[in-house]
Amino acid sequence: QVQLVESGGGLVQTGGSLRLSCAASGRTLRNYNMGWFRQAPGKERDFVASISWSGLPTYVDSVKGRFTISRDGAKNTVYLQMNSLKPEDTALYYCAALKPGTRTASTDFGSWGQGTQVTVSS
Repeated sequence: QVQLVESGGGLVQTGGSLRLSCAASGRTLRNYNMGWFRQAPGKERDFVASISWSGLPTYVDSVKGRFTISRDGAKNTVYLQMNSLKPEDTALYYCAALKPGTRTASTDFGSWGQGTQVTVSS
């Protein structure tokens, strides 16, 4: 089964850190640009960060300097290291393969997964 499974979320205090993982099965991530998205309660799902197939990262302004996206080809996994967390980072986090040259999710790994919940207390 081709899918992406997110994990690593949790409850942390302001200023804390978490590392999210996105493990792929059924297909290699090697040739894909990958992205992390998040959805807060009552809001739309928003782009957070991406990493190209060659390892080039991009970030939304609100997380620059705090979040780091990376990938491990051998483990077929993408990571999101989140430091200096703020209450406004509270959301359900998802990963997805991206359509080439865009920040739009593709369906090559199926529909959105379950996501992983990140809650930052003040």
